[in-house]
Formats: sequence, C-alpha cells, structure tokens
Amino acid sequence: MQQLSAFFATLLSSLRDLLPIILVVAFFQIVVIRQPVPDLAEILSGTLLVILGLTFFIRGLEQALFPLGESIAYAFARKANLFWLLLFAFSLGFGTTIAEPALTAVAAEAAKIAAADGHIAQDQSAMASYALGLRLTVALSVGVAILAGVYRILRGWPIQYLIMGGYIAIVIMTVFAPPEIIGIAYDSGGVTTSTVTVPLVTALGVGLASSIKGRNPMIDGFGLIAFASLTPMIFVMAYGMLI
Repeated sequence: MQQLSAFFATLLSSLRDLLPIILVVAFFQIVVIRQPVPDLAEILSGTLLVILGLTFFIRGLEQALFPLGESIAYAFARKANLFWLLLFAFSLGFGTTIAEPALTAVAAEAAKIAAADGHIAQDQSAMASYALGLRLTVALSVGVAILAGVYRILRGWPIQYLIMGGYIAIVIMTVFAPPEIIGIAYDSGGVTTSTVTVPLVTALGVGLASSIKGRNPMIDGFGLIAFASLTPMIFVMAYGMLI
C-alpha cells in the first residue's frame, strides 16, 4: 500500500511537471495557429505514455539507481583502494554515456549531416563508423571526467579552479577546431548529462563525499556532472582536429 501511494504521488508530480508544456503547446495551437490539433487521439495517448514513462523512470531512480550508486560509493570508501575506485569511476562514466539515448541520436544525426556535406562518404558503413567514433570519444571523455571528479573529492580540491581551467581550454580550442565540429562538440557536452548518466554519477559523488571524513556532501559531493559536460567539448574538438 505504501508503494502504491508513493507511485500515485510520483504520477501526480509528473503530471504537474508536464502541465506547463501541455498548456503552452495547446495555447499556441488554439490561439495563435488557430488550427485543429492533427491526430489528437495519438497525441493524447502519447502524452499519457510520456507521463507514465516519466513516473516509472523517477520511481526507478528513487528505488534503484540512487541507492545503488551511494552503496557502491560507501563500499569503495571502506575498502580504501584508490585504483579500483578510480577504475570504477572511469567505467561508470564510460558505460553510462555509451548507453545514453540522446548521445546515440545526436551522433547518428551528425553522421548524416557530415555525409551530406561531403566530409565522409555517403554510405551506411562510413556514417556508422563516424557515429561510433563520436560516441566512443564522448564516452571516453566522460570516463576521464568522472575519474578526475572522484579524485578531486578524495583530495578535497576546489572545483571552481578546475572548471575555469577547462573552459579556458575550450575557448582556446574553439579558435583552432574545424568549424563543422564546434557545434557538435558543444552539443555533446549537453547530451551526456541525461537520463542514464546523471542519477548514477550524482549518487556516486554524494555517497563518496558522505563516506569520507572531512568531506561535505553539499560542497564536495556535487560537481561531477559539471566535469561530465565539460570534457566532451574538449575531446570532440580534439577528435575533429585529428579526424
């Protein structure tokens, strides 16, 4: 009964979160465009599926991913083995990014545009290779980012200096990177911080900071996502320069 009550509470919360979007779309469709909504039945059923999907996703985060990430962080902190902790941090960043649906979609679209503009051959093999190379580059960058972020938590380094240094490097690389890769690089920094990566990485950072004496979860536990959105821009521009 408690689980059912929590589910319905999450369902109402999801509906409340999506309601502004629904109202905005409905207002412009009815008042500005002044045309009937095409395929209204499909749109309504699709909206219902989005609400249910968001509800199940949030419940899954609360019941599985957040507790799992924190428990793993506690376990590694108790073992006090730096090598395995850093290896896990890299693997977590790499694995969750490869699994990101948003990254897959952006990489596939980038491959199509690159083929249309003549940067790669216009065949499925070349486009698949380009998309895979882009996904692996971004995943590698996020793995390095989470590794660096975990090491920062362990050492207690201030995050602001590392972030400022990273963005200075991005500005400098933007001057020298091929123009056609810059937009993709900047978008890559956004798509990595999505549905799969954020919950696990956040739980890892908070759990690790909570389990280390002298670390403040509020100050030291957050910030890993900032690294995960910064390093893909650097790596993808470097990928564009080399490839």
